[in-house]
Amino acid sequence: MKRRAALPLSVSLVWLVVLTLAAQATPPARPASARTQEEKAAPQDSLKNLERAIARLAGLSGGTLGVTAVHVETGRRVSFNGGERFPMASVYKFPIALRLLQRVERGELNLDDAIKLGEFDFRVGHSPIAEMANNTPVTFTTGRLLELMLGESDNTASDAMLRLAGGPAAVTARLRELGVREIDINRPEGQLIMDHRGVREYPPESQWTLAMFERLSRNITDAEREAAARRFAQNPRDTSSPDAMAALLVRLHRREVLTPANVERVLRIMTGTPTGPARLKGLLPAGTVVAHKTGSMGGTTNDVGLITLPDGAGHVAIAVFVKASAKEQPDRERAIAEISRTVYDYFVTHPDAK
Repeated sequence: MKRRAALPLSVSLVWLVVLTLAAQATPPARPASARTQEEKAAPQDSLKNLERAIARLAGLSGGTLGVTAVHVETGRRVSFNGGERFPMASVYKFPIALRLLQRVERGELNLDDAIKLGEFDFRVGHSPIAEMANNTPVTFTTGRLLELMLGESDNTASDAMLRLAGGPAAVTARLRELGVREIDINRPEGQLIMDHRGVREYPPESQWTLAMFERLSRNITDAEREAAARRFAQNPRDTSSPDAMAALLVRLHRREVLTPANVERVLRIMTGTPTGPARLKGLLPAGTVVAHKTGSMGGTTNDVGLITLPDGAGHVAIAVFVKASAKEQPDRERAIAEISRTVYDYFVTHPDAK
């Protein structure tokens, strides 16, 4: 999305002005022993102010919004609806990638392995693979499919990688091994799409074709589709809390979930993704490094990732989820961008507070 030359003064920029003025109004230095109880509480109070700023921006999303942001180096965090569950949509491709690479590290898979995809592997929705293949068999390496899943958010690659990862239960089990309790992987991408569209009966996954997806979808009435979308927003399957996703991102940054080489692989792919330029990255200064994964489905619009702050101020793990929104996607993306910039401004101006 091309940024206009002059944007209206946003809430996030107002927040930055307030923080800057507060930083300039520094009182005379006093011995630590003389600090008042109010001064000692000031960092926590300012985090509360950040939380209130996020709460004021929540209405821009048009639905239910959840945010958790953690300054990785100091552990300071802010959370708004952080314990609530939200549909991940394509964000769930991130934990799939972590489980797949665990299998690679164990020697059970090789990124150079050739994977042949045919008629029963292609998926509807966003899939450059399916568009390119035009229902003819194609072959990719596991490593290339990983890049297409995580970087391009390709649905065909996602279901292929989920199978290689051992299936939904294996991905969820890996999350539990990492101590992550509020992220669940339950269905392949094809089933997610059919459930969201309101398709109630479908054949086994081994028989799914593009023609089948379209045929079954045509039989769904508008009322059935709307009811299915409401059910999707409340379904606990394939959901995450913002708290859990931010915690997983922190562990990724700390190289605790994979070998350093594979963490670098994941971060490189997530930094280079072309998806969601108007979300977490939308209002950040040009050149800000953001390793992120987006997700969209109906009234759901998400973006999660790691933001690198300037001048050695550290990194922020951030998860922003929107569900059951009645607004258009550009409006939801603007809400995510405003929140991202507000969080960025806070931690840039408070890099070392304990």
